[in-house]
Amino acid sequence: MKLEIGNILITDVQFGNVTKVENHVLYVNKAEIKTLVLEDERIENVTIELARPGESKRITPVKDVIEPRVKVSGNGSMFPGIISKVDTVGCGRTHVLKGSAIVTCGKIVGFQEGIIDMTGPGADYTPFSKLNNVCLVIEPIAGLKQYDYEAAARMAGLKIATYVGNAAKDIEPDEIQVFETKPMFEQSAAYPELPKVGYVYMLQTQGLLHDTYVYGVDAKQIVPTIMYPTEIMDGAIISGNCVSACDKNTTYHHLNNPIIQNLYKRHGKDLNFMGIIITNENVYLADKERSSNFTAKLAEFLGLDGVIVSQEGFGNPDTDLIMNCKKIEQTGIKTVIVTDEYAGRDGLSQSLADADVKADAVVTGGNANEVIILPPMETIIGTDAYINTIAGGFDGSLHEDGSIKVEIQAITGATNELGFNKLSAKSL
Repeated sequence: MKLEIGNILITDVQFGNVTKVENHVLYVNKAEIKTLVLEDERIENVTIELARPGESKRITPVKDVIEPRVKVSGNGSMFPGIISKVDTVGCGRTHVLKGSAIVTCGKIVGFQEGIIDMTGPGADYTPFSKLNNVCLVIEPIAGLKQYDYEAAARMAGLKIATYVGNAAKDIEPDEIQVFETKPMFEQSAAYPELPKVGYVYMLQTQGLLHDTYVYGVDAKQIVPTIMYPTEIMDGAIISGNCVSACDKNTTYHHLNNPIIQNLYKRHGKDLNFMGIIITNENVYLADKERSSNFTAKLAEFLGLDGVIVSQEGFGNPDTDLIMNCKKIEQTGIKTVIVTDEYAGRDGLSQSLADADVKADAVVTGGNANEVIILPPMETIIGTDAYINTIAGGFDGSLHEDGSIKVEIQAITGATNELGFNKLSAKSL
């Protein structure tokens, strides 16, 4: 498949009478957004607020972040199986409002939603502080169950990202990037002298608000399979989970997966990027064995020389990560795993819940237990009432002046296991 990504650079976001892009400014119609969101009877009300880089604003609790995109040509539309029909996407042209995002927040669903500070030390830990954000503060109807609330908030974000993304359809992009992966045998023959490299993309699927969707299907229901990388850029995979904010893959992360981006940069130069194997993170041992067996089998079937394996979440999924690594290595294929660490506040505890000698090439996104003090902000978008009980928080985290002492696992994207942020660690 061949996909052109046309980036339209956004430097500011403002409210306007019409949702449009003009001189790199995104204008959004607040009334139209509210009407679209309130079509869902599960939502009592929604407040739309804007948050720009450098403003003294704190967005919390964050549920998802989505980049506005629109299909201009090729099969299907954005977010197939959820917003649009179940067409195979990943070809043609897609326009992106680069530098903007839709952020869903509001009353907390679980206990693992996070914080985005638009300025101050916390802003350095999240990539979303650099974006021009349209925030949807969602208020569910009374008595709505948390699973229905999560689904309603998820749909609201995707719906508004699609609505805003349509503003990019007829605009000439500032830059165009081209990504192409050919059918397996053709791709293998294209660069016979280069090592064939694949990407094992682990998706959070532990249930109980820990879900990811592939073409609209809960990924816990799949067995590992092969995908074109360009499908991911058109929204074939979206987030539906409330894992710890620091290493959650938001929908924005999926759309902009840096492992995919960097493999394409090196494609045809020093490696042959063969494609993606998606797999799930299961709860029960038998399911973990099944999925890791399939993953290793597919890597061998593709004739890969090397594999990058990325994780989402921590603890129980560490076992899936190590199983995938070990079994792929046993086929003779070299692996590199990408994860983060929960090594205690002093950094001296065991970083992962599982380990193996074959996992000897590791990229880390940093230690999620590191403690930070976030200064008070002038504006809270959402509510900070839950801070003491969120993952990474503790009794007394929220101070009377509005400052917060918290582990960085409470910051959205701080230790992302796709390597999306700048934080890392090294052995001493």
